[in-house]
Amino acid sequence: MEIVNYICELVYNKSSQNLSNDVAERFDISRQAAQKHIKKLVDTGILVKTGNTKGALYSLQDLVHESKDFKLSENSDEDVVWREFVRPKLGDVPDNVRSICQYGFTEMYNNAVDHSEGETITVAVKRTAYNIKLLVKDDGIGIFKKIKRDFRLEDERHAILELSKGKLTSDPSRHSGEGIFFTSRMFDKFNIVSGRQFFTHFNHNDWLLHEENEKAGTTVLMDISLFSKRTTKEVFDEYAKIDYPGFYKTIVPVVLAKYGDESLISRSQAKRVLAGVEKFSEVFFDFKEVSEVGQAFVDEIFRVFASEHPDLHLVYMNADESVEWMIKRALATGNTRDNVN
Repeated sequence: MEIVNYICELVYNKSSQNLSNDVAERFDISRQAAQKHIKKLVDTGILVKTGNTKGALYSLQDLVHESKDFKLSENSDEDVVWREFVRPKLGDVPDNVRSICQYGFTEMYNNAVDHSEGETITVAVKRTAYNIKLLVKDDGIGIFKKIKRDFRLEDERHAILELSKGKLTSDPSRHSGEGIFFTSRMFDKFNIVSGRQFFTHFNHNDWLLHEENEKAGTTVLMDISLFSKRTTKEVFDEYAKIDYPGFYKTIVPVVLAKYGDESLISRSQAKRVLAGVEKFSEVFFDFKEVSEVGQAFVDEIFRVFASEHPDLHLVYMNADESVEWMIKRALATGNTRDNVN
């Protein structure tokens, strides 16, 4: 069973250039023996093989792949859609995975109902022997356009940065703004496609890609391994405290404040990064993929803002040598903790 799970994991993550060689090396068996295990998975319908043996490509076979449209005018509540359509398609899955799927699906479906301004929501469920994919797609205004409009932001990309921080909502009486933040951290892969923006949270990182063709509405795709050990409680506990309203900690992916190959050098860029973080008590600024910052940018965050919010703990992480050097220039009088790697 360990070999089967390993093979499926390699295929799922698309992390193998030569599947039989990697399996043989991992389990100290011959390449021929590894190939027999792979062939068995193809024969039993777990894997799909394309191409010849030498250049073969493998993918996970869909065991379940169903979709259904729901009209917003019919007032289908998220818990009803989950119970009557989604849950039966999942079959016998571990409790922690089921709980994550329920939380993520109901949050994303409810967001589409309340905010999309559309007419139809498409729900799709895909299951393989290794993972579950849930899709929630609406034909509305588009999540990034709506946030840009409601919060009077300059650009849709600003909306993505705000969304990644958490606690962003245009209707605080009905929504906490936490759903996307926590859902993205519960699933192995989390994507939002809307307009020309593609936002993904994968492997503890946030990424933003620009699409050539504009996509109507909003599509949310959630993907989790059936063998995940993650729990909803584990994710909530990482960012929330019992004695603190809502969740207390957020991670700000600083790279999302960049446009193309520009550098982060100005105070206005820093203020874009800082917008809304005063709602938390601890803020981690993640500088991964940021190779250059200016003095004004870091001064605004780690001296000016820190001095204005002495009870707010600011933490920087994943800064390379040049970025860290600039940050340390602002630390002497700031309220910033040491680097976290």
